[in-house]
Amino acid sequence: MGDNQDLQKTFLESVKFDDKGLVPAIVQDHETGKVLMMAWMNRVSLEMTLEKKKACYWSRSRKELWLKGESSGNMQTVHDILIDCDGDTLILKVSQIGGACHVGYHSCFYRSVKDDGTMEICDTLMFNPDEVYGKKS
Repeated sequence: MGDNQDLQKTFLESVKFDDKGLVPAIVQDHETGKVLMMAWMNRVSLEMTLEKKKACYWSRSRKELWLKGESSGNMQTVHDILIDCDGDTLILKVSQIGGACHVGYHSCFYRSVKDDGTMEICDTLMFNPDEVYGKKS
């Protein structure tokens, strides 16, 4: 049985951010349960996500907030957010417009390992990243 005292805390009080102020968020399609991506959230991005119901993350490489789909149009509408028993991992259940992956696939997990150790594409290419983000030299 769960601890009823935990239910008296607010959701934001229950989230355990790491020493960098981040928490991992696993993102799933709200209808199929397919894992689309994993991203990091800080308190501000989580508050924005709760308020706008649009997924917002923290980009560790750019060190800035990242509203998913802002440059590509591939937005995520958030239907539900779950928190694990330790409070240190989240699951976002979303409706994904277009592809979730920056290389153009529906899911960031678009490759699977074959028996011989090689990989194969196991997902649908949704867009050309060069056309969406511009060609990178």
